[in-house]
Amino acid sequence: MTDAQVEIQGKRLKLSNLDKVFYPKTGFTKGQVIDYYTRISGALLPHLQKRPLTLKRYPNGVDEKFFYEKRCPTHRPEWVATAPVESERAGGVVDYCLCNDLPTLVWVANMASIELHPSLSHAPKIEQPTTLAFDLDPGPPAAILECAQVGLWVRDVLAEFGLESFPKTSGSKGMQVYVPLNTPVTYDDTKGFSHALARLLEKHHSKEVVSVMTKDLRKGKVFIDWSQNDEHKTTVSVYSLRAREEPTASTPVQWEEVEAALKKKKADALRFEAPDVIKRVESDGDLFAPVQTLKQKLPKLQ
Repeated sequence: MTDAQVEIQGKRLKLSNLDKVFYPKTGFTKGQVIDYYTRISGALLPHLQKRPLTLKRYPNGVDEKFFYEKRCPTHRPEWVATAPVESERAGGVVDYCLCNDLPTLVWVANMASIELHPSLSHAPKIEQPTTLAFDLDPGPPAAILECAQVGLWVRDVLAEFGLESFPKTSGSKGMQVYVPLNTPVTYDDTKGFSHALARLLEKHHSKEVVSVMTKDLRKGKVFIDWSQNDEHKTTVSVYSLRAREEPTASTPVQWEEVEAALKKKKADALRFEAPDVIKRVESDGDLFAPVQTLKQKLPKLQ
């Protein structure tokens, strides 16, 4: 197995097992995972900075066992920043990793953290989300195109409230719609609003939409998962790779692309692998940049 010593922004790192295959179907290696995260870092890092990060680690690749790691490993380099988060489940404080810079991102990728799941909050204001998120999860045989339709309905209802929203593929089966707030708000506010919107869409589109998690009710429908708006939950990061058969990534798209894919019934138009994502950022920049900066106020529901 190939190892390497590298220096990144003045920080020394040992990278290990670079030729280990992480995606057996395509032969995509650990070295290619690290290379992807390095090349996409300019767009990705602003979406990770100051956000407590849950690592989803696949030491032997996507076909083997994985584990979630919330507590930042004690063997971390001294330059890896952390944030203390109170956890009832852990019975105390958990120090999460903060992926604030490129050396930390490469270190995280070298630990086989194929998927990155950040909080919707910045540390230290853990109780204050910066974003409201809708996770659109299809129940087979529903798939990405059904999510595209529901995503457009979500967009239109949000627009009636004067809220701008931004879609991204999950990199797996579904989609997510993010509503940047960047104004003082609580998870009670965002969860209440998102739950109400999900119920509203379920009422108007009962054949296509479900707002409850019950598996039996989800067949052929899209579950609008509003419960992601929670201090103790995380959603896969934009630009994160996914542990699928191929190295797909959660990719920001334009609403026009969502409409076109739905109109042409082209599911593949909403599927992007690592090289595609890099090309998109090179040509279009970070389509998700406004999620970090756009200030919007959540309306009060009566």
